[in-house]
Amino acid sequence: MNMNTREKGAQKEQQVCACLLSEGVEILERNFRCRQGEIDIIGRDEGYLVFFEVKYRTGDRSGTAAEAVGSAKQRKICQVADYYRMIHHCAEDTPIRFDVVAVDGERVHWIKNAFSYVLR
Repeated sequence: MNMNTREKGAQKEQQVCACLLSEGVEILERNFRCRQGEIDIIGRDEGYLVFFEVKYRTGDRSGTAAEAVGSAKQRKICQVADYYRMIHHCAEDTPIRFDVVAVDGERVHWIKNAFSYVLR
């Protein structure tokens, strides 16, 4: 039976969560959605509130998974992060980080601090 893209994505996201948990990350939310968009995983790592974008690619024909998080996607993630921080009353000085977890085939590559906060 063939898995559709959404099922495959959910499976890879589950794999990433297991990997992050094994590295000591506390998972706070998965698939956080609001009007501005979605963040795949939100967690705590080394004192940071971390917003994780999970990207999956079966091959590198259309570039690596990490390359798929362009500037428009980064802006959208930052907007959603702002909303999350507001509704959870996070202090202004809460250290935040934006990580990308790239899954290329079966290889998981966690890129800490993959991009900086981007204003709208």
